[in-house]
Amino acid sequence: QVQLVESGGGLVQAGGSLRLSCAASGRTFSTTIMAWFRQALGKEREFVAAISWNGGSTYYTDAVKGRFTISRDNAKNTLYLQMNSLKPEDTAVYYCAADTSPLWTGSGSRSADRYDYWGQGTQVTVSS
Repeated sequence: QVQLVESGGGLVQAGGSLRLSCAASGRTFSTTIMAWFRQALGKEREFVAAISWNGGSTYYTDAVKGRFTISRDNAKNTLYLQMNSLKPEDTAVYYCAADTSPLWTGSGSRSADRYDYWGQGTQVTVSS
C-alpha cells in the first residue's frame, strides 16, 4: 500500500508560481515511479509529468514543458511539482500517482493505467 497526500494548491494570478508537494507513506518511495496528473472541470484527467525512481529521468506533456519541473526527494518521501508562468488553462485539480512497477518507459509513463495509487488531489486555480 502507498498513501499519497498532495498539498500546495491555491489561487494564483496568471504568470505566477506554485509548488505542489506529494507526501508518500507505506511502500518504499525510492523504488516507485511517480507522476502528476490534472483534471479540469468537465474534462478528462490528463498527464502532466513523471519521474523515474531515482529522479534521473523525467517526462513532460508538451503543454507544460519549460514551465513545470517535477522532482523528488527520496530521503523525505516527497514528490514536487514546481509550476512557473502559470496560465488560466492550468486551472485543475492536480493529483500525484505512484507506479510500483520497476520499469521506466518514458512516454509510457503518461498512461494513467500504469499507476496503482492516487492522492486525493489539490486544487490549482489561475486567474487571468
